[in-house]
Amino acid sequence: MRIAPGRLVYLGYGKYVRSDRIVALLPIEEERGPGRRTLVYVEGLPEPVVAGRTEATIVRDMVGPEGGAVELLRELQAQIKQVRPLLKASIRSEAGLDLDELSRRISNLTGEGEHEGDASDRLL
Repeated sequence: MRIAPGRLVYLGYGKYVRSDRIVALLPIEEERGPGRRTLVYVEGLPEPVVAGRTEATIVRDMVGPEGGAVELLRELQAQIKQVRPLLKASIRSEAGLDLDELSRRISNLTGEGEHEGDASDRLL
């Protein structure tokens, strides 16, 4: 993912920071609650800013429009995993569309390891 420079990122409760000034995001694990989700380390500030949004939401806003494409790919991959092996084989045979290969390619593009499916997913 590439950070969209100069973009204002909303941290919650009226706080905004420029996307290219954020150097680290750490989820708050203790005393987490409304208004306390993530510690945002900002270049030039001695202490982290407490954000009311999750680190994933902040990252999505930092990367800009292409972040939506990644989310769409993840959603597509989740849907592919719902397709039963026999139907996947039929789609591959009839339409030439290999859903398992498509899922692997999505994993490569998003930089995430594909979650292990059950053994029946790999049989067909």
